[in-house]
This record gives sequence, C-alpha cells and structure tokens, in this order.
Amino acid sequence: MHLNPSAARRDDEDVPLSTHLPEGPPASQGVDARGVHAFLDALEQAPEIEPHSLMIIRHGQLVASGWWAPYAPDRLHLLYSLSKSFTSTAAGFAVAEGLVRLDDPVISYFPEFEADITSPRSRSMLVRHVAAMASGHDEETFQRAIELDPDEIVRGFLLLPPDRDPGTVFAYNQPATYTLGSIVQKVTGQSLTDYLRPRLFEPLGIGEVAWHQRPAGRDLGFSGLHVTTDAIARLGLLYLQEGSWEGKQLLPAAWVAEATRSHVSNADGTPEGASSDWQQGYGFQFWMSRHGYRGDGAYGQFCVVLPGHDAVIAMTAATVEMQALLDAMWNNLLPAFGSAPIDGREDDDAALAERLSRLALPTAPGEAAPLADSAAWSGAEFTPAGGMCADQSTLTGVAVTAAEDGGWAISLTDDGERLELRLDGQGSSGWSVDSGGDAAAASAVPTAFSGGWADQDTLAFDVVFLETPHRLAVTCSLADRTFTARWRTVPLHGGSLRSMRAPRRHGVR
Repeated sequence: MHLNPSAARRDDEDVPLSTHLPEGPPASQGVDARGVHAFLDALEQAPEIEPHSLMIIRHGQLVASGWWAPYAPDRLHLLYSLSKSFTSTAAGFAVAEGLVRLDDPVISYFPEFEADITSPRSRSMLVRHVAAMASGHDEETFQRAIELDPDEIVRGFLLLPPDRDPGTVFAYNQPATYTLGSIVQKVTGQSLTDYLRPRLFEPLGIGEVAWHQRPAGRDLGFSGLHVTTDAIARLGLLYLQEGSWEGKQLLPAAWVAEATRSHVSNADGTPEGASSDWQQGYGFQFWMSRHGYRGDGAYGQFCVVLPGHDAVIAMTAATVEMQALLDAMWNNLLPAFGSAPIDGREDDDAALAERLSRLALPTAPGEAAPLADSAAWSGAEFTPAGGMCADQSTLTGVAVTAAEDGGWAISLTDDGERLELRLDGQGSSGWSVDSGGDAAAASAVPTAFSGGWADQDTLAFDVVFLETPHRLAVTCSLADRTFTARWRTVPLHGGSLRSMRAPRRHGVR
C-alpha cells in the first residue's frame, strides 16, 4: 500500500513535553532483574529478532527501560497495526460521549452510500462487528475494497458482501478498522489525532505523535501511527488501570472491559493453535494472549498488558518471528514477576540498569576507506544487479563520491529523489546518525549508517530508517558497477526511501 506523504498528519505543534513515569528499582516492585537479563539475552541471541526498545512497568512503576542504539527514547517509531489499539481508544471515547453507538448499522453513518449498498449482510453490519474484526468476511478485503473504490475505502468495503452473517466469524481485515476510524472522524469532525489530543495524549503526558492519512485529513486508523515507546507504555498502563489515570477516570472501565475480551473465536482447534498468541480471541482492536492481552503491529511492535501480574511491557522491534519474541517474553519475564519486593538485590538491579544504558544493535563491518586506490571509487555510480532490486526495494541508483574532508558521500536514488548519506573517513565503531537536516522539514529522513569497504572492490553498508522498524542493506561492486539492496523487513506501506519516516507538515516544529 502506497501512502501520499503530503496526505499526512504530524501532531507536534504546541505539545508539552511528557512528564516522566514514576520509576523504581526492579526488586522494589517484585521483579527479578535476572529474568530481565535472560529476556535480553534471548532477544540478542536470536538472529531473527532485532530489538529496538523495551519498557517494563510493574505496579505503576517503570522498572526497566532501554533502547538499542541507534534507536533512542525520544524517537518516534512506526507502530503498524498497534495503531489499531489507539483507534479503538478513540472509538471508546466517542461511545462514551454518545457520538457512536455499537449497535448501530455501519451504513447508518454513511447515508451517502445508502443507495449503493444492497447486500443484506453489508447493511446488517454493526459498529461492534467492525470493532471486533467480525464483519462477516472470511479474509482480508483491503485490496479488493481499493479496487472497487480507490478514493473511498469505506464504500469499497461495504460494496463487498460479507461471506457470512456479521458477528459470526473472525477475519483480520484492515478495512474494518479503517471504517471504525472513519466513523469516529466523521461524527467528531476531527482527525483521530486531533480528537485524541485532549482526551488521551495530553492527560497521559504523550507529546509528539504522527499519523499517515488517506485521504488527506483522515488518519489511517489501522496503521501508520508513529509514537515513542513511552506512549505505548502509557496506553498500556491506562488500560491496566481500567481507564483511570492519576485518580481520574479518562476512559470508561466498561469500554476497557469490552475492548479487552474475546468477541469471536479465532482458534482453529489444533495443538499448534493452542500455543499461538494469535488464536486466543480478539477484542475491540486488541488481541487476547496466552497471558493477558495486547495491541501489536507488524515486525514486533507490542503493547502487552498483564492484569494478573499488574504489569505492562512495551516494545518495538524488527522481526518476522513475532511469536518467538512473545515466547521469549513468557519464558523469561513472567517468572521474574514475584508477589512481593525482593530484598538484597541492589547489585542485580544496578547491573541491569548499566546493561540497559549501553544497548546497541550490531553494526555492519567495513573499512572507512577503500583498501587501495580511492580514486577508482570517487564518482562511481552503480545500477541494480540483474536490472532490478530484491525485496521490493525501489532503489534505482547508488553514487559514491570522495569528500574534501576525507569522508565519503553516498547517494541513494529512487522514485526520482535522492537520499544523501555520509561515511566518515576516520572510521567509527558505532552508528552514524543523521536527522536528515532540519528534523521538522517535510524532507527530513532520520537515518543511521554503518559499514564500509569489505575489500578493494566491495562497499557494503546498512541504513536504518530510525522512525520505522526498517533496515536496508546495500552492497556495491566496483568490478561491474552494480549494487544489490535488501530489506531486513520489507516496508508494508510501500513508497520511496524518503517516505520511510513519520509524516511531517511544512513549517511545524
């Protein structure tokens, strides 16, 4: 799915800085630091998991937090489908304010489509059905809905007759969430971001957020939200506290209960299904888990709420093995949650804090300059090997130029635009972070770079797009002037390299 970066919303104008969550040593809240160490070990020893951030809240206290460099605490991160849980929260506020009713037919909110929607099943679809992924369709309908109406996805969705009666079958279905979000935005006259700002973001101390839109003015709802890990943790804590925050009931407890219970079974009845965290039921844009419940997004964006342990675990990552990540959570963190404070663990807590302060992703190896003649590389241009890139990369060209200060400028071209990178000629053992110029500018693409020359004829480097889960590995061959490019995790929203960032508006800081 391709999004138009200009049809996007970044909510960072006149937003106060977040207040810090209360903090306490793990042992003071009954958390064994050795279990957190074991979880970190499991993540870092799994080649298929690239962790980006972790926050653990126990009994209302932040007991552990860390970011794997080059990711950082104040950096927005694409949530993918974890966005759905924020859309659910917006729906909860709208229901509480009497603007939306769960038992209303969806079509009643779109009278302009009334004459077009003739299927009895489409007409009987209720708001609660789209909230629970129980529209009656047997499978995802996003592409078909767009084909029917690329300008109005809700109409395209309603034009697709459900395969079964709404409310009787589960199917993970992006247009269902899109429709729920569209209803909220229609009845409020605001984007989800604007509607949530005074109701959720400000009371919880959540600062800057950004949400892709389609069409312009309408937040996507089912994906596209960028927030900090801290915001994920705060949403989880609000739900853990049954909608209460600092003694004030923000979100009705009844909504929390309804949103976090299973509405339609999604189990297949097999032993494998019983051990899957994707077959434990589905609430209102929340997954039921083998332990507690969660919001989650592609490649390992998690808001895990554990009422039985009075805990919240917020994570961002890049992995296609999301079940393996959850298994590591269950195997290592759950046993670490004790029933009482643990005495005599000051050294363990200090060791964990020290480890969390120096987390870092492995860098790509390479020398800071060619091993022999540099002149052959300066001005070299490269085209895709075999005439095209793998893994859906849109990269069409790479250029390498020697800089006057001894470093190297690397230019990546795709979609008719260039992304400029920098390789320090002095060499670096860590990540080189570049905010893309003016961080508030519409063209800014925050990246981190590592790598260099593997030999005289080979330049290999990784580019991390810091506001997303995505990393691009590029290898250039001087011998044939070609390059290969591979995504570690393939961006689901499509678009150019310059779209690998949170939405921005011109002139906004």
